[in-house]
Amino acid sequence: MSQVEKLLKYQEADSRLLKVEQKLNTSEERKKYVQARSYLTKASEKLDQIEAKAQELKSGIDRLNQRYNDLAETLKDFDHLDELVEEGNAISFYKRSAQSLAEDLKSLKSEINSLTASIKEQVDEYQALKKSVIAAQKEYPALQAAYKKCKENVQTEAEAIKKELASLAKDIDEDVLKKYQAKRSERVFPIICQLHGDVCPMCGTSLSIAEKENASSGKVIECENCHRFLYK
Repeated sequence: MSQVEKLLKYQEADSRLLKVEQKLNTSEERKKYVQARSYLTKASEKLDQIEAKAQELKSGIDRLNQRYNDLAETLKDFDHLDELVEEGNAISFYKRSAQSLAEDLKSLKSEINSLTASIKEQVDEYQALKKSVIAAQKEYPALQAAYKKCKENVQTEAEAIKKELASLAKDIDEDVLKKYQAKRSERVFPIICQLHGDVCPMCGTSLSIAEKENASSGKVIECENCHRFLYK
């Protein structure tokens, strides 16, 4: 058996291994498992964001409480307004103070309404996320087990092909096999291709005169561009 025939036989077995690997990567079991794992990871990050937002809202509540206490203290000045006016204090001063106080109260009410809406939004988001996470956590073990079983089945099939490849590799030149495996690691396939002219059938690069002569004499050549093995 020629070196080309050995390489082609090796590549045929390798193509079956590639299909097995792709079968796992594109399986519904893996897809659902990866989606669930990704969702739970992102949900954890989202919960951290909600917690940070809750701390921010708490700071807002503390700030409004302090403003309310300050306004309450100011209101105490109006408890004995009649007495203060009778003592000769200017009513215009208290009028301006009352107007300023009314504006502060209006502003405070607006902030309270805004903060209340934000708190409700955060509570609703948290409750919805909590419900979704609980459902995902219940489903996750079954998805993980299904993916594990699929992976084990694929690995069993892959191991059988790898043993076949190891046996075939014994009859292939070591340097040629290293180059083959280097291209395989780059997810390039097929690696050995038949020439039907003077250009690489995969990347379209023209062969040099020396390469044409070597290919015509039955030698395996290497494309200068994509580095695939080429033969006639």
